[in-house]
Amino acid sequence: MPATGIPPGVLVTRPEPGLSETLAAVSAAGWRAYASPALCITPTNLRALPPRFAACVLTSGQGVQAAQAALPLTCPVYAVGDRTADRARAAGFGRVQSAQGDAEALAALLVRTCTPADGPLLLLSGARQGLELAAHLRKAGFKVMRRVAYTARPVRQVTQEVLSALQAGRITHCLFFSSESAAGWLSALPEAVRQKASRTTAIVISRKTADVLSGAGWTHIVVARHPNAQAMMDALGHPLLR
Repeated sequence: MPATGIPPGVLVTRPEPGLSETLAAVSAAGWRAYASPALCITPTNLRALPPRFAACVLTSGQGVQAAQAALPLTCPVYAVGDRTADRARAAGFGRVQSAQGDAEALAALLVRTCTPADGPLLLLSGARQGLELAAHLRKAGFKVMRRVAYTARPVRQVTQEVLSALQAGRITHCLFFSSESAAGWLSALPEAVRQKASRTTAIVISRKTADVLSGAGWTHIVVARHPNAQAMMDALGHPLLR
């Protein structure tokens, strides 16, 4: 356990954009924040696109940079959650709506507010992501062009600072924002530290993410009530209230 007077540690595994704001939120809640991004994100250059889309669909804030480079800022944007919507607005897009949830909520928002007659949708996602969303929208009659806006590869190693903190029991909670990041972080974690890590409380964004960690030996896993960063922070709470 952490020494008296030292706040317990919380490991944050999300990459930028989002890492810095989560570290700040964790610290503001009274914890000691440790950064350990699980994925290395590389934006991709989109191939030539048709001149017009009815809307751009963003499944992650990671896709905003590609959208900004490829589309006019007048293009309507539909974002999976509030943070992604905020990043789209900060990039200059003026017509942005948030589904305030997950891919299922995003599909429902699009079906509710758009029609196939409006024109094709541009879906920007990571590699191997967004496939179910695209299929759902096509089934609803939409023409969807899906493009990979960024690649995400697992980090090769976890920093010595984080490994030492895990070994010493200074980290009591770990935040995982996707099943992909959970798997990536685990792949970089040395076998000798896995048992210590699995004794922490994992706060995860989805049941799918929880399944990755339970398969790696985690026994105390809390799934956020909603698939967003605020719900993750709500699940974490304040150390003095635990």
